[in-house]
Amino acid sequence: MPDLPDAARRRVRDQDHGLDKALDQTLIQLAEAALEDAHKVRLELPVRNVNRTVGTLLGAEVTRRYGGQGLPDGTVHIRLEGSAGQSLGAFLPQGITLDLVGDANDYVGKGLSGGRIIVRPHPDARFVADRQVIAGNVIGYGATSGEIFLRGVVGERFCVRNSGVLAVAEGAGDHACEYMTGGTVVVLGACGRNVAAGMSGGTAYVLDLDPGRVNRELVDLEAPTDADLELLHGIVTQHRELTGSGVAASLLGDWPRRSRSFTKIMPRDYRRVLEAVRLATAEGRDP
Repeated sequence: MPDLPDAARRRVRDQDHGLDKALDQTLIQLAEAALEDAHKVRLELPVRNVNRTVGTLLGAEVTRRYGGQGLPDGTVHIRLEGSAGQSLGAFLPQGITLDLVGDANDYVGKGLSGGRIIVRPHPDARFVADRQVIAGNVIGYGATSGEIFLRGVVGERFCVRNSGVLAVAEGAGDHACEYMTGGTVVVLGACGRNVAAGMSGGTAYVLDLDPGRVNRELVDLEAPTDADLELLHGIVTQHRELTGSGVAASLLGDWPRRSRSFTKIMPRDYRRVLEAVRLATAEGRDP
């Protein structure tokens, strides 16, 4: 302990964050084969809302051993069942998939760094998934890479400050894509107000978008191009395969007609940057 006055020394307390009791300690033990030599591991565990930041300590161990590149995609697949606490999959690196059957609290995928997060209701659930909240607010906050697939509606500030993640939800609250700088967001349902406020990069596609709910200070609304629709078809197909989404299945069953209901949200400055890169590449110059 540093040399402190007696009064200050008496106020110093060791902090116990309870990390020795975290669910991740079990995950690290069970995933040892993957951590040792990248063997594929599949785990199934229950989860409760007292289990916060599930996957984060495991992800830190992956990064400690394998660096920023993480593990090959799908090396560790963890199926969770129940209600996850805050920050499920925070900072999750490449190679780890968290597949939650149930629901999650706020900050799912905060700082996501290459991993994959899936949240879907139980197959026996009696409610209509695309009309129910499956996860909370501020999902994908500051995420840099990876994928998030959510079968259901999410809360406010979906993908705020996203800089590189692919994220899919079936409805979102207010301020979706706020301050987004990169990545791709697909919303297969209604959005709240103030969509795309401060959005300077990345691309969003919203089904049946109400233009009056978009903050147009930095973005334009466009019809998707053929290339956009091809990209969307692949994303919606993946969403259906990973979550069993009825919305995705319905879209794909009538794709030529229904796909025209998407609106593309494109930041103006981002479009200019992409065009400059395209021209430089075509002319053989370094962009």
